[in-house]
Amino acid sequence: MSARVHEDRANLPARHEALCLAMGVAGMGVWRWEPSAERLYLSSEAGALLGVTGDSLTGDGLLGLVHPEDRDGIAHMLRAVQAGAETSESDFRTLQAGGAGRWLRICGRRGVGPGGGEELHGVLFDISRGKAADAATSRLAAILDVSDDAIIATTLDGIITDWNPGAEGLFGYLAGEMIGGSLAILLPPDHQQEAASFQERLRRGERIAHAETRRRRKDGAIIDVSLTMAPYGDGSGRLCGASIVVRDRTEARRSETELAEREAHLHAVLETVLDGMIVIDPQGVIRSFSMTAARLFGYEPQDVLGRNVSMLMPAPYRDEHDGYMTHYMTTGQRRVIGIGRLVVGRRKDGSTFPMELSVGEVRSGAHRFFTGFVRDLTERQQTQKRLQELQAELFHMSRFTALGEMASTLAHELNQPLSAVANYLNGGRRLLDGGQNESLPMVRDAMGRAMEQALRAGDIIRRLREFVSRGESARQLENLPRLIEEASGLALVGVKETGVHVSYALDPRAEYVFADKIQIQQVLLNLIRNALEAMQDCANRQLTLSTRQIDAQTAQISVADTGTGIADDIRAQLFRPFVTTKAHGMGVGLSISRTIVEAHNGRMWAEANPAGGTIFHLTLRTQEEDPDSAH
Repeated sequence: MSARVHEDRANLPARHEALCLAMGVAGMGVWRWEPSAERLYLSSEAGALLGVTGDSLTGDGLLGLVHPEDRDGIAHMLRAVQAGAETSESDFRTLQAGGAGRWLRICGRRGVGPGGGEELHGVLFDISRGKAADAATSRLAAILDVSDDAIIATTLDGIITDWNPGAEGLFGYLAGEMIGGSLAILLPPDHQQEAASFQERLRRGERIAHAETRRRRKDGAIIDVSLTMAPYGDGSGRLCGASIVVRDRTEARRSETELAEREAHLHAVLETVLDGMIVIDPQGVIRSFSMTAARLFGYEPQDVLGRNVSMLMPAPYRDEHDGYMTHYMTTGQRRVIGIGRLVVGRRKDGSTFPMELSVGEVRSGAHRFFTGFVRDLTERQQTQKRLQELQAELFHMSRFTALGEMASTLAHELNQPLSAVANYLNGGRRLLDGGQNESLPMVRDAMGRAMEQALRAGDIIRRLREFVSRGESARQLENLPRLIEEASGLALVGVKETGVHVSYALDPRAEYVFADKIQIQQVLLNLIRNALEAMQDCANRQLTLSTRQIDAQTAQISVADTGTGIADDIRAQLFRPFVTTKAHGMGVGLSISRTIVEAHNGRMWAEANPAGGTIFHLTLRTQEEDPDSAH
């Protein structure tokens, strides 16, 4: 027996070498610890795992390769084996450059060394991949625990293998109630066919993303959910189950339904109101066009979406709109936005119509939009026109009444001086007929008294004229293009039906005038209506409104028509009262208009239009600076 033991000990180095080779092939290192020498002997694979060269280390040298947090574990393992433990093991992290961050596992037991003395020996191998997998598993478990979504794992037959807290909260079932059971318990009565289809697709290896469906809770409530399902395998390519993420869509679906209902309600309101709605972006591109707007302008929404809103404007506003937008975006100064104004719109057929425009600004995140509400003023202005006509008739009647009273008063006032003049003249004639020289002084006296009474009558007439012409006007700085725009918007009511083509040629320099807005608009209203009447029977009906800056203090407004024109002899006395070219009219409109213009320190005249018809001109005082600069 002792001979055999000696023979085995003699063969220990050879066996140890063979063991090291075999373990090295398996990726494991072999080590031996001799307590008497306090030295650790390493195979080449063990040295490579520890990141050292050589085949041995002292005890302190080994601990120097171990992460400080893991050294106590290695020392404890060695002491346990030394104290009689059959086997022991410990995991540790290396610190050497060759194995930085590497996780190793050391396993050992007691045995007999090559010299016959007691030793500790064992193996060393890399477990970094397993540790990483454990960490990933821990992270995944943490994600599953904190996720608000229900995360479920099943077999391909629908048997539940995992059920996270999110699933417990969503469906009301605890994990212990569900693991090992069938997923079919969550199906509403009419969803079995859908579930069978999902399982068949998973068996084919398909992924199902964001399927909108319904599921049943433990309390019987049916909820809207979104399902994402994906099959997984066992590492060998064989499918063995499916992971399912369930997201509650009940509140989201309710919100979507409410939002859709509100949008439908808003859409219905916008489609029934008389105002058209147009939404544009800062570049003036149309983003929304209501059906009411489509009816007003004659375009279908698809005809205008993506195009510049200036297509809905007549010249010159069409060319100026983008400049207005740029000016507002750069300076923030408003001309229409948040203010509203009367403007002229252009229909698809080229005709124009007066409209009231209100514009509001909307910010949506980083985007800006402008919403315009358009109201057609044609019918309103027709009603206003009729009311004005009725008021004019009433004024006409009241003027006749006033003229009658004035005539009665004038007759009473003039009767006495005129009667006295007649008496004095008649007496003087009789005296002259007598032929007596001594009567000449009496005749001279009678002539003098007659002259006094004649002057008195003239004074009465002069004071009456001053009373009639006396008036006050509230003049202030007005925007000339806007003044013309509003006046023409009222005057051009129904112009579409007359076939008149209206154009504007406004000088951008002539922007402000010092005027009584109401009085000047009345002058323009009178001129435009006269022009429309003058073109009634003409084939070519062109009305042009233009402005021109004459000098730093004067702007000129012109109203040109292609009507029948005015004869030279009539044009010379056109602005005198009771002179008219109309079949019906008193001929006082132009006289009053010129009086208003002259009261504004301007002048008014007419000339023949080279294209046929007449051009009326008037001038007003202007000012170069913008009134807004004072604010």
